[in-house]
Amino acid sequence: MESRRPVRRATSAGMFDLPGFDLDAFVRATLAEDLGEGGDITSAAVIPAHARFTGVMDSRDAITLAGLPIAEAFFRALDSDVRIERLIEDGAQVAPGSDLMRLEGNGRAMLTAERSALNTIQHLSGIATMTRSYVDKIAGTGAILLDTRKTIPGLRLLEKYATRMGGATNHRMGLWDAAMIKDNHVAVAGSVAEAVRRAAAAGIARIIVEVDRVDQIEPALAAGATHLLLDNMDVPTLRGAVTLVGGRVPTEASGGVRLDTVRAIAETGVTYISVGRLTQSAPAADIGLDFAAIA
Repeated sequence: MESRRPVRRATSAGMFDLPGFDLDAFVRATLAEDLGEGGDITSAAVIPAHARFTGVMDSRDAITLAGLPIAEAFFRALDSDVRIERLIEDGAQVAPGSDLMRLEGNGRAMLTAERSALNTIQHLSGIATMTRSYVDKIAGTGAILLDTRKTIPGLRLLEKYATRMGGATNHRMGLWDAAMIKDNHVAVAGSVAEAVRRAAAAGIARIIVEVDRVDQIEPALAAGATHLLLDNMDVPTLRGAVTLVGGRVPTEASGGVRLDTVRAIAETGVTYISVGRLTQSAPAADIGLDFAAIA
């Protein structure tokens, strides 16, 4: 995978490092979307300019946390003097009712940042929580859970960060870091073998090949595939495919994987299981933020 220089942004509890991600730009763009041309007219009208609030962010459900340093950045962007204490770190599994963060600062700024901060942490923690449920389900099988490119446009780095917090491994970050030959590529090339041959001739080192029939496996391997994606195969077929491959390349089960089926799939001996719903369908975590005015 191509290396990317980390972007570092200071917080009270250290640094938030996410290669390729510009936290300042994300915060500015998200707040600008919410503030528009008129700003937070409600807080400006109702809350005195110098009012100070305390706040507690907490989880109402059992979750795996992701995005707390990003949520913090929204409050710091609007009040550089805000006092923030992070009580939990990303990746932790927390019980219902757990406090995640305590804040003290300008009331208007905290109210203005609230929705953007919560939207981000609820979304990312929802992804991490669903991911953790899949990781726990396949524990002990040796299979590794992968995410996919089924992400919301513009949020891929954050969503894939959240799957890592839930215990998954990132698959391709984009179209650039490995070839993935699918049915449409095969249809144009004429065969699995010819599609793989063309990718190998182009000098591509990682060549992932999607196969949906067992008879495609040997031609793909002979032509130079380095990874086989076994698409929408039932459990007996998967088991046979893994046996046929015999460890020559990593194998990946994909397509329609659900929490109630992932264990049986893992027990076939596949190297990886990729699950699109981790980023495509995860419900938001129930995280709240309660404020109180300082007398």
